[in-house]
Amino acid sequence: MTTQQSAHLRHTRRRALCAAGTGAVAALGLAFGVTSPATAHPAGTPATAAAAAAAAAAAATTVSPAGHGFTATLTGEATFKAGSVTVTCTTSASSGQVPAAPGNHNEAGPVSSSTTPATYESCTTSMPGVDATVTSTGTWGVTMQHGTPATAGLTIPSGGVVLKTTGLASCTVTTAPGSAATVNGTWTNGAPSTLTFTDAKVPVKVEGGFGCPTNATSSAFNATYKITDTTDPASQITVTG
Repeated sequence: MTTQQSAHLRHTRRRALCAAGTGAVAALGLAFGVTSPATAHPAGTPATAAAAAAAAAAAATTVSPAGHGFTATLTGEATFKAGSVTVTCTTSASSGQVPAAPGNHNEAGPVSSSTTPATYESCTTSMPGVDATVTSTGTWGVTMQHGTPATAGLTIPSGGVVLKTTGLASCTVTTAPGSAATVNGTWTNGAPSTLTFTDAKVPVKVEGGFGCPTNATSSAFNATYKITDTTDPASQITVTG
């Protein structure tokens, strides 16, 4: 074998090993759901400038009446879908208070307040012979932003909702397993005002054996809540500019 042929063979082997290593990393990434980290954009790049412009353009928000208490009560059904399993609850509620003036107004952004953990009761599953219970804990919050449409972000603390199934499948689903998560919905002023979540994504961790969707990393949440003023039932909780 000539010197040129030996060099070519070594180069070919290095390329093959490199390709094999890349393929192994890709296979591991697929197996464990690993994705590449997001690329950071240095200050002054178009992405950063766009984000800064969006923040600067945030609409003024006023939540009224200032200082009034409110309850959010489920209308219809709330559903959580993780993998092929759907849990449906017919009773859910939470309560909170609009910040007192001037905290109920933000000239350039949302208005935030704390709420009680949302309760979920009378829950069933899409799996025959499987029952479900939902436990909520921790400090929750809601952030309301005026716009078209107005929006509301429900902040769930880490592990704030734990769903357990019993029967033919024993599963435990924990929401926001690593850190707090925000679920975004649409706010509509009315009598009463409503907050609607449509296929809102909630990060989850699923544990259990047969029948449990342990590969699922997120749950789709659907629900509509009517918001009533508990301080003055004749008033409406509204989000305006």
